[in-house]
Amino acid sequence: MATDSVTDLFEEHRSVLMGVAYRMLGRVVDAEDVVQEAWLRWSGSDHGQVREPRAYLVRITTRLAIDRLRHLQSRREAYVGPWLPEPCVTEFGPTVPDTAERAVLAESVSLAVLVVLESLSPLERAVFVLREAFGFPYSEIALTLDRGEAAVRQLAGRARKHVDAGRPRYRVDPAERRDLTERFLAAATEGDLDGLMSLLAPDVRLIGDAGGKTKAPLRVLETADKVGRFLYSTAATAVRTAAQVEIRFVELNGAESAYILIDGKPDSVFQLDAVDGRVQNIYIVRNPDKIAALAR
Repeated sequence: MATDSVTDLFEEHRSVLMGVAYRMLGRVVDAEDVVQEAWLRWSGSDHGQVREPRAYLVRITTRLAIDRLRHLQSRREAYVGPWLPEPCVTEFGPTVPDTAERAVLAESVSLAVLVVLESLSPLERAVFVLREAFGFPYSEIALTLDRGEAAVRQLAGRARKHVDAGRPRYRVDPAERRDLTERFLAAATEGDLDGLMSLLAPDVRLIGDAGGKTKAPLRVLETADKVGRFLYSTAATAVRTAAQVEIRFVELNGAESAYILIDGKPDSVFQLDAVDGRVQNIYIVRNPDKIAALAR
């Protein structure tokens, strides 16, 4: 096979490989490293023996991601405070025209689902990603993981049950999320505590990820009173001490999010889940390593 054809085939499937690797690892840089390693394996393989390049490339990428995930999990046990995935831009555009397919892809890469996937074993996570997000048949997943099909079906059942128990049981309309996010941020930055509290569900949860590198709660905050007062005090301080606060709206992990810059520098990413018009979950990523790439 000519070098150009080898490269073209890989590039044709790169987006799928990145999708698998990111959902497995939760970090863009780790996913990019895995895909790069997959390219090296692909470029050095005997292409004449490869009947289905897409399946072959996904198999390589998945196995590399499993190895990387096993290494990362030991490091994440020592992570300071709650862990959230690195926000990933997911403006699918015309590449995913089907509404149903777009919804599946968006949910499978959502912050809520990726957080739940962290509690799965690497094999369970791989089966869930390949089956639920990309629709691979059990027979192909079994070949990818070098397991029997019956064992793969058991892994899939356990993973699906665990994810269903942990992910939100509701869908948020994009327009509703945008409107609620704008009102939420306005109340927080304007010091309107009553307005802020009126937007929070009684059992609201706030998950903040700073990785010990900047300020964020070291545990998950729960109840409207605790979450509201924390946001009121931190937002007021930020606005008071900053010369410029800029808020950009961008689709991250399948949902509209607020990307906040303070004095021109990346500060945080906010994403909200809502139920019945009130904020149910708040995800805040402040770890500079996870949001610096968004500036580009």
